[in-house]
Amino acid sequence: MGALHDGHLSLVRAAKAQANFVTVSIFVNPLQFGPTEDFGKYPRTFERDCDLVERERIDLLFAPSVAEMYPKDAVTYVNVEGLSERLDGKSRPGHFRGVTTVVAKLFDIIEPHVALFGQKDAAQVAVIRRMVRDLNMPVEIVACPIVREPDGLAMSSRNAYLDSDQRRQALVLRQALAEVQMRFDQGERCAARLIEGGKHVLQREPAVRLDYLEVVNPDTLEAVESIAQSALVAVAAYVGTTRLIDNVVLKLNRP
Repeated sequence: MGALHDGHLSLVRAAKAQANFVTVSIFVNPLQFGPTEDFGKYPRTFERDCDLVERERIDLLFAPSVAEMYPKDAVTYVNVEGLSERLDGKSRPGHFRGVTTVVAKLFDIIEPHVALFGQKDAAQVAVIRRMVRDLNMPVEIVACPIVREPDGLAMSSRNAYLDSDQRRQALVLRQALAEVQMRFDQGERCAARLIEGGKHVLQREPAVRLDYLEVVNPDTLEAVESIAQSALVAVAAYVGTTRLIDNVVLKLNRP
């Protein structure tokens, strides 16, 4: 959605490594914002974004207008039932319907063979993968690793909203996930106890308001009670009025 940072550019570089023609889309999608969310103030730095992707030597920048993407009085949407109501979909009703509708339209327009998304938006990746599978779309979905600031904060366009105190407080999201990872590495497999450990760390920053901390199946986003193979640990929290997300994937080492 623009306001590009190194996390976005890492997707471009990964695409260039495996494709001979790379397209970047920039579109602040009104359909995925709720009525009280930050669509109006979402950072828009289009000229800077153009400069950044030009330096990466992409082949095509696709930056449509809202009117181009959504004809007047449009009433057709794409919705992945079930998955779209979990994690961010539970907190932001209608959000994933907006995501899948615009991504389906982008796929139809661009006709990519491969599409790359950031692992930071793990729930989004799961929803899009299910949409592609269910609708037999001929595109491979690739999730690329989270890119972090030197202090561990996941890169996000919304980090620009944070003042210096909030920027420091936001680090507790990564610290909570690190606690969960440590407990898992030490042998804990009970999701409830892993969540308890993460929430204990989050309480160190009382100004940070937790939205959710869940341990779920990475594909279905359904909560799991015990980790038998792999699990997604996802967190969302408000730092001031800014909602941030982060996650880590826990995997058992199997021979």
